[in-house]
Amino acid sequence: MDAKAPITQDVLTIPRKAADGPLNLVGLTRVGLLEALIEAGTPQKQAKMRAGQIWQWLYHWGVRDFDKMTNLSKDYRALLARTFVIAVPEVVTRQVSEDGTRKYLVRIAGGHEVEVVYIPETDRGTLCISSQVGCTLTCSFCHTGTQKLVRNLTAAEIVGQVMVARDDLDEWPQPGDRNNAAPRLLSNIVLMGMGEPLYNFENVRDAMKIAMDPEGIALSRRRITLSTSGVVPEMARTAEEIGCQLAISFHATTDEVRDKLVPINKRWPVVELLEALRSYPKVSNSERITFEYVMLDGVNDSDADAHRLVKLIEGIPAKINLIPFNEWPGAPYQRSSNNRIRAFADIVHRAGYSSPVRKPRGEDIMAACGQLKSATERQRKSRAQIAAETGL
Repeated sequence: MDAKAPITQDVLTIPRKAADGPLNLVGLTRVGLLEALIEAGTPQKQAKMRAGQIWQWLYHWGVRDFDKMTNLSKDYRALLARTFVIAVPEVVTRQVSEDGTRKYLVRIAGGHEVEVVYIPETDRGTLCISSQVGCTLTCSFCHTGTQKLVRNLTAAEIVGQVMVARDDLDEWPQPGDRNNAAPRLLSNIVLMGMGEPLYNFENVRDAMKIAMDPEGIALSRRRITLSTSGVVPEMARTAEEIGCQLAISFHATTDEVRDKLVPINKRWPVVELLEALRSYPKVSNSERITFEYVMLDGVNDSDADAHRLVKLIEGIPAKINLIPFNEWPGAPYQRSSNNRIRAFADIVHRAGYSSPVRKPRGEDIMAACGQLKSATERQRKSRAQIAAETGL
């Protein structure tokens, strides 16, 4: 495939046209919201003010009922209720791990489902969200990647995952409450769930702009990390149009191995990927690029791999997240031993790079890295097989 060819998506992955009916206000940009209000009959002179008021109700206070938007007149609230809806993904199941990790299976338009994971830590609370239903990348170590791509998520479905988690955490402030000094339960977002975010750029960008808006959810851009497997042409655009932190699913130090682990490498190989990272507009010592590196026994975990890794990233402000492989039934790999992971980390650390070993979280509820949607898919397959065998 031509590395210079434009980024394209199969037509089946493009979000379908919304069904006829009221427009969902969730996921609209500020400009989109303003235009929708004017089209619905809001006087031009009032539209900007009304858009700002509604924006705060949606994203600062978390209000879903137009009747509760008390600084709007009753007549105007009735107009909004006739014309629009406020809709977020439906929570189908909620599981809580022994370590406190929460996993939500949420349903979106068309009956599709994705998973969202909240990871509480002592100094932060991180929400791992999805950008697509399924995935095109077929990374061989990732069980999520074995599920076929259905479609991109809309901006509403992406930011809606954040809103659903804040609902469950009871983290919306009460109207009139000016005390915002308490530490946030949901303080960080990582786009590391199902899908490749840079194959759904516009919807991811619009959703994250909403999450960062200071009059709404108000997360700092430094609190949002987008993980990509290496869609090189969209990376500079990520810095310019989103401005969030960047993580790279790297996982190998040669093209031969990375071609097998992360097949997108065949389109944008290691050298081309690293060139793009060296020129990434946001790169500085204070904003390092994160290299994610899953530790696979006998595949990519040798001392030679560690030395090669630090040589490859030389000159790039970076940290290396070492990820013990989260095994799944039928997986073609095994997790590297603790001793091997420590030896690899020591080599990286001695070269001057931070090399934390990620502690697996939520493994008992299949919420760990690379496991999303896997248990649900297996359960469905079993039910289907049972139905076929019994003739039901």
